[in-house]
Amino acid sequence: MIGPGNEKNAAMHTFTLRCKNFELELGRRTAIMGILNITPDSFSDGGLFYASQAALAQAERMIAAGVDIIDIGGESTRPYAKDVTQAEELDRVLPIIENLASRISVPISIDTTKAAVADAALAAGASLINDISAMTMDTRMAEVAARHGVPIILQHMKGMPRTMQVNPVYTDLMGEIRLYLKHAIARARAAGIAAHNIIVDPGIGFGKTTGHNLLILQQLSLLADLGAPILIGTSRKAFIRKLLAQTPATEPTADSPEVETGTQATVAMAIINGAHIVRVHNVANTKATVTVLDAIRNAKA
Repeated sequence: MIGPGNEKNAAMHTFTLRCKNFELELGRRTAIMGILNITPDSFSDGGLFYASQAALAQAERMIAAGVDIIDIGGESTRPYAKDVTQAEELDRVLPIIENLASRISVPISIDTTKAAVADAALAAGASLINDISAMTMDTRMAEVAARHGVPIILQHMKGMPRTMQVNPVYTDLMGEIRLYLKHAIARARAAGIAAHNIIVDPGIGFGKTTGHNLLILQQLSLLADLGAPILIGTSRKAFIRKLLAQTPATEPTADSPEVETGTQATVAMAIINGAHIVRVHNVANTKATVTVLDAIRNAKA
């Protein structure tokens, strides 16, 4: 939640995010959201943290590395991913959230498009919602966010996960993303979600080509006047791997060192151009990038 008094800091694009009992200052300091996928098929870490003990251990490693938010998801949203039932998604995420919520000192985000999953996750201890569909795949999501009074991340996506990478075309990339997010904010406000509980995400890789993703990072500042914190998720995504490939046959794997280096380059560019939160797999490496970038941005003569 963006607290009172931030209007005077609008030129600095600073916000105070309140997630139940947790508070994060955004703007002068970039927040790190760590990805914890409780899935067998996510593009980078699918299956690695599917077992509860592995998931809990990974969460503890991220906390030790300096994570600010842990984003827990039970359904892969990679291109061409298969749908997961509500019951299965709940079975995956609820035990982890319940176990972590009483043990950790950072907020938990629930990464879901299903209102019932978000509702149960928030009751179990999560304190913000990350909805890649901006409340379009389940219109009840707005009511859940409003009733719990928690922040919600509204992401741009062109198409659906199964089809979004089939020839995505834009006439005005940033203009269309901005208008989509503006309408999503309006829907959220009409549903009773407070303005200070809205975060926006342009949706890197969600219905975008490599060129589209690069332009979003280059022109991210065009979203600043939406008046909401900006989240960027580039970590290990296909456009980075394609850029680093000598040929299609030599595309590096998602968890390779060169892809991690490429990820940190995108994190740096996102921060320079106005990102408030970066969503990543490798928290330790990102902590170093964020620490140095924030120091450079905040340096005074």
